[in-house]
Amino acid sequence: MDFQLTEEQLAVQSAARDFAQTELWAGVIERDEHQKFPAEQIKKMGELGFMGMMVSPEYGGGGMDTVSYVLAMEEISKVDASCSVIMSVNNSLVCWGLEQYGTEEQKRKYLPRLCSGEIIGAFCLSEPEAGSDATMQRTTAEDKGDHYLLNGTKNWITNGSSASVYLVVAQTNPELKHRGINVLIVEKDMPGFVVGLKENKLGIRGSDTHSLMFTDVKVPKENRIGDDGFGFKFAMQVLAGGRIGIAAQALGIASGAFELSLKYSKERKAFGVEISKHQAIQFKLADMATTIDAARLLCLQAAHDKDAHNDYAKSGAMAKLFASKTAMDTAVEAVQIHGGYGFVKEFHVERMMRDAKITQIYEGTSEIQKIVISRELLK
Repeated sequence: MDFQLTEEQLAVQSAARDFAQTELWAGVIERDEHQKFPAEQIKKMGELGFMGMMVSPEYGGGGMDTVSYVLAMEEISKVDASCSVIMSVNNSLVCWGLEQYGTEEQKRKYLPRLCSGEIIGAFCLSEPEAGSDATMQRTTAEDKGDHYLLNGTKNWITNGSSASVYLVVAQTNPELKHRGINVLIVEKDMPGFVVGLKENKLGIRGSDTHSLMFTDVKVPKENRIGDDGFGFKFAMQVLAGGRIGIAAQALGIASGAFELSLKYSKERKAFGVEISKHQAIQFKLADMATTIDAARLLCLQAAHDKDAHNDYAKSGAMAKLFASKTAMDTAVEAVQIHGGYGFVKEFHVERMMRDAKITQIYEGTSEIQKIVISRELLK
């Protein structure tokens, strides 16, 4: 058992930390306040290789392992969780899914541009009546021989208006239930595809979240991923890996809130001494640091399982369940440590508290993670 990171992994971690501190920190409050999509920052992330980290160099990616991806996600998330969720969807759900299950033509057509940041992708599963229960797809993809006719609505789609490529989950054969579901690659300019209003969110406000509407969208058969009926299995596979990315995001939010709290505790004085000298604050910092280290180990375990081609359903779900709770608990305590200053925007921790909550909801709620974990235990 080796707890040491390789030189390459440390280099990735350092590069992500430097980018986050120099490129993301300065405008993060403004982007949050005005729900401003970080287009310039995402483009730079693509140029630095953060948008297609695990994709083979053959298709323009970095060819890195999942551990490196987790390290980078943590560092980006310490500063701006909106940027990290854009990065996570592009890496975990879109690029990984295309490389693993797409045709050679699909890979060569989309992956180089997705990895470079020239374009970004979106994953479209959730619907008004299909959130945690992903089998209840109302969006339909009617087989018309050489193409599908796509009709329906998708909700809460990250990168909803900024993406160019959308992986859309839809029902083709209702009588087969989840075995009749397909995933289609939809391009933004296809007739009949409309991006709905932007959601006004509690947190991750820099990322754009939209509803999408499809009305008789003609999608060529060659845009289907995998065999007919493979869609639900595809969705479950990419979400299992996506949970590792969101666990790393939650870890980063927690780490960022902790680092700000530690620094503030050494500067702020109360009753004549720095508040870090008070045992009440020391105990908070000790609890925060302990749970963050535990969350990091769970994230790295899940990443290691994925890299080793082990079954990572349980370890990924455990990492997301624990890291998301750690993010929420740590961010709340960070606001408490900052006192009145924690309640105002310029000290960042109130934003981190708002950002933390979504990690317990998207890509499988905490309750769904418990279902996944218990099923694995009871096999």
